[in-house]
Amino acid sequence: MHPRRPDGFDGLGYRSGARDEQGFGGAFPARSFSSASDLSHWVTTPPDIPGSRNLHWGEKSPPYGVPPPSTPLEGPAEEPFPRGGGGGGGGGSVPGQSSEQLNRFAGFGIGLASLFTENVLAHPCIVLRRQCQVNYHARLYHLTPFTVINIMYSFNKTQGPRALWKGMGSTFIVQGVTLGAEGIISEFTPLPREISHKWNTKQIGEHLLLKSLTYIVAMPFYSASLIETVQDLFGCCIKNKLDWEGGQRQSEIIRDNTGILECIKEGIGRVIGLGVPHSKRLLPLLSLIFPTVLHGVLHYIISSVIQKIVLLILKRKTYNSHLAESTSPVQSMLDAYFPELIANFAASLCSDVILYPLETVLHRLHIQGTRTIIDNTDLGYEVLPINTQYEGMRDCINTIRQEEGMLGFYKGFGAVVIQYTLHAAVLQITKIIYSTLLQNSV
Repeated sequence: MHPRRPDGFDGLGYRSGARDEQGFGGAFPARSFSSASDLSHWVTTPPDIPGSRNLHWGEKSPPYGVPPPSTPLEGPAEEPFPRGGGGGGGGGSVPGQSSEQLNRFAGFGIGLASLFTENVLAHPCIVLRRQCQVNYHARLYHLTPFTVINIMYSFNKTQGPRALWKGMGSTFIVQGVTLGAEGIISEFTPLPREISHKWNTKQIGEHLLLKSLTYIVAMPFYSASLIETVQDLFGCCIKNKLDWEGGQRQSEIIRDNTGILECIKEGIGRVIGLGVPHSKRLLPLLSLIFPTVLHGVLHYIISSVIQKIVLLILKRKTYNSHLAESTSPVQSMLDAYFPELIANFAASLCSDVILYPLETVLHRLHIQGTRTIIDNTDLGYEVLPINTQYEGMRDCINTIRQEEGMLGFYKGFGAVVIQYTLHAAVLQITKIIYSTLLQNSV
């Protein structure tokens, strides 16, 4: 239970540190910190570089009482007045400003592409992954992407594209509820939303407690979103053919999700015990708190640790490459954005893979007793009811291990492979487009 994009290490204040080090490892040549001759002329700041955060085109940083060198430093020659700056005539733009604007625009585009991939393009993989996880009837486990692609094609052929994007609006609602709850709780309690570099055990415990309370608040809405993503869209068409559980007809249990706010309605109804009728096998929310919080907190910890490790490795690699040889402005700008995206990608991938068995157990506990009809993931058509009778988390683990084997915890794992393959491809395409734009502008 977590946002698709991990929180990363904002809590440890790492991003602010990354911004401070950006000039050291990115835009500024490393020789300006190691060369004694350069330090004699530039006491406090490196040479003027177009697009620099400290210096702009046409500005100088004079040393303390030392006249400027007669020989110009490497880089474009400075002009007393920027071209196109005011007197009339040429309307050309300032190179540093245009480069900075392109840099900001490209950064926004890269972040937008990453969000689109995580929340929209990957949603069909999330739908099939969850359906496979809760389908204890399934004989096909879909551990590889090849069978997943085949069954996704069958769903699209029989039900249309909508079958692969169902419940997407509810996933955004869950993310919004999670972020809002975290902000409100941190505002009215002493629990820290972020952790400084000088952290201690108490501060980390309070921060994880804040995360736990946030997951508890968002838990009923997460359960409603899970039902929307796995439930068959056209099961009502066969309501006269399928009767189960004490004579209850399918027409009485199929939900008509007509609005995007249905997730909020169902979540509130789950808390107060109203709404669509549930069976006696429905687990109370109190029994779902421990597995939900355990999965959420472990996912946050693993994501944060992996993200920090990958960022440190990439930053050190970039810094060493700058010490070895001069780096082009294009590569310096790429180094300013892509390490964090790669770190987020690696963090999400590792946490999803490591916690996949626990996620399977969590989804089965949430879906039990909700009278949900899911698609048949073996055939690509027909529907199946969920009639599990797990008593709790331990009973669910033992039952899956005995009846479905250890691979039963990894049903639908091929969808994860497709999801992160698409994500990696989008990141690579975005990097190519971004570097092309920068090369044309430099």
